[in-house]
Amino acid sequence: MMNITRKDISGTRVELTISLKNTELTHAEEVALVQLGEKTKVPGFRPGKVPIAVVKKQVSDEELSAQTLNVAINHAVPEAFISEKLQALDQPEVEVKKFVPGQELEFTAEVDILPTVKLADYKNLKSVVPKVSVVKKDVDDVIERMRQGFSEKKEIKRAIKKGDEAVIDFKGFDAKNEPFAGGESKDYPLIIGSGSFIPGFEEGLIGKKAGEEFDLPVKFPDDYQAAHLAGQNCKFEVKVKAVKEVVLPKIDDEFAAKCGPFKTIKELQDDIKREITSQRKHEASEKLKDELVEELIKKSKPTVPEMLIKQQMKNIETDFVQNLQARGLTLEQYLEDKKWTREEWEKSDLYNAAEKRVQAAMVLNEVGRVEDITVSEQEVNARHQQMLEQYNDPNIRLQLETPEAKQDIANRLATEKTLDKLVELNK
Repeated sequence: MMNITRKDISGTRVELTISLKNTELTHAEEVALVQLGEKTKVPGFRPGKVPIAVVKKQVSDEELSAQTLNVAINHAVPEAFISEKLQALDQPEVEVKKFVPGQELEFTAEVDILPTVKLADYKNLKSVVPKVSVVKKDVDDVIERMRQGFSEKKEIKRAIKKGDEAVIDFKGFDAKNEPFAGGESKDYPLIIGSGSFIPGFEEGLIGKKAGEEFDLPVKFPDDYQAAHLAGQNCKFEVKVKAVKEVVLPKIDDEFAAKCGPFKTIKELQDDIKREITSQRKHEASEKLKDELVEELIKKSKPTVPEMLIKQQMKNIETDFVQNLQARGLTLEQYLEDKKWTREEWEKSDLYNAAEKRVQAAMVLNEVGRVEDITVSEQEVNARHQQMLEQYNDPNIRLQLETPEAKQDIANRLATEKTLDKLVELNK
């Protein structure tokens, strides 16, 4: 019978010493002969149909020993890890210590493992759902945006004033008088007073007329997201293409009817309030889930294998770079803005984000195991169909049909159900 000795190298790495005797090795040799027989050519026998006894005479002792060793190790390693209830994260590093064909085999198998998570009391966490409130200003702000959508815009000859829409071309230059990424646009419709541009820009357009071209000096806020522009004195080359007076509709029952199936302005306001309340309750629920997981991580203190952190770092970097590209930026520009080297970024932000993500997955996986949370094939198929209906791109739809995509759906569903269970247990 196989003998196993376990040595914990660290909280996330283990070495098993595995010993096999005559019975296991005899069986391994029989399997090895069958495998060798599939590629051994013997006159009078079809390939793969050569009797084991004949195969044994045809192959060398060295070839048989090597194949037997390979079969024995490949069979014993997974069986040993299952026996020890260990989940290997990679192919174990195997080192043969002793091998006497037909009599004895001893070898070690070393690998990183998924450590057991010792959950803290996950049913009595302290995080609470944030309070949700909606005030009159919230509703008024939505009404104002809807008014903008139904406004009439009349092109005029006079100078720009607050509330007008200015159609402009602009190009930004940094403190070194060099164009910067994302600082250029043409035929841009800007509502003066909307606050959608940095302070000073919209104000600098007031008093200008269609056809005017000028330099507009501005100072970027100290906390501006692009660090290389934050606090800097820059300028924009601006051309006013057109000036339009924005005529907003009155806030009355007629306006409400334009916005939907509403007879009165109060019905519209009540509907807006319900929508905002529903959205904020959803946001509060998601925030509660994040806080419950964060609290459980802090109390459980799961040990994370470096291998999983490195894998997650690659995933996060890929997503991050794609998001930057969508904003017209590169990773190099982002790091330059932050005044970071790549190594500094990896050791701080990237590493910490990856570690936290893996820790969250580990504690949720353990909660799901303890609470016996499962995902049915019907649930996976329903979500899969829902996702297919969202995309018309044939390439994306093709990717969704892969086994990996369906497994990802199952994992997401399991996480969602576990989070819901965590909220339920801590009400």
